[in-house]
Amino acid sequence: MNEEIENAEIRLITEEGDNIGVVIVEVAAGLADEAGLDLVEVSGGQTPVCKIMDYGRAKFQAQKKAAEARKKQKTVDIKEIKLRPNIDQHDYDVKMRNVAKFLKAGDKVKVTIRFRGREMAHQELGMGLMNRVKEDFTESIKVELQPKMEGRQMTMVIAPA
Repeated sequence: MNEEIENAEIRLITEEGDNIGVVIVEVAAGLADEAGLDLVEVSGGQTPVCKIMDYGRAKFQAQKKAAEARKKQKTVDIKEIKLRPNIDQHDYDVKMRNVAKFLKAGDKVKVTIRFRGREMAHQELGMGLMNRVKEDFTESIKVELQPKMEGRQMTMVIAPA
């Protein structure tokens, strides 16, 4: 900015956006002083591109744009629903209402089935339960991680379609 520009020659752009061409830094600084603005290096290189502008205002606009982008940004959470292989129908319905609520809010859902003791011998019950969850939400989800066993639990990750 202003006196900190090190190259002797620069490519100058006016505050209206007109390209003047390659000029000496002192001439460009004089034009910026006449306009009551700053000479700001926009991009470096062999002959850096400099623009005559109000630096404080440009910096403020950039901060506002960054704050607006942060405000509009949606963070996707991963919610977890834990099931058991021999879950009762009513309990299953309650859990699926919660899954539907999470998916509607735009969150991903990790469905976990924990096996204890002799339940490990009947992993097909867990796989059937996972398939049942997939079938209940076929039109509104996409499966990001297919059901797989990790130690004593089977997990699957689903996301809204």
